[in-house]
Amino acid sequence: MALVLDASSLLAFLHDEPGADQVWSALSGAMVCAVNWSEVVQKSLRRQADITGMRQEFAEAGVVFVPFTAEQAEIAALLWDKTRAFGLSLADRACLALAMERQLPILTADRAWSGLSLDLDIQFIR
Repeated sequence: MALVLDASSLLAFLHDEPGADQVWSALSGAMVCAVNWSEVVQKSLRRQADITGMRQEFAEAGVVFVPFTAEQAEIAALLWDKTRAFGLSLADRACLALAMERQLPILTADRAWSGLSLDLDIQFIR
């Protein structure tokens, strides 16, 4: 089943954190918004990880990288008021927008999302 991965789920996988096995099982056919990918790369660099070939390895595992469209940008902007009390970033809202647009579930490690009142299937890896 296709779903959307947020940055926290990919980072959990990369750092072999709890829930990494669940992310591994979901990689084939999963979608990642380009904004979330930027966050993964930035946080990996902050940890001084070698990112050479990282995107290619995810692509070979079946991950599809999706450009952030103008339509998704508008959805993300509209989500700001509903999500600001939960501290969601633009990247978080970009992930939500992609899932809403494609009507797909989201896989995340971010427990702050559990309080969101959105018509989305948000699944937690831990």
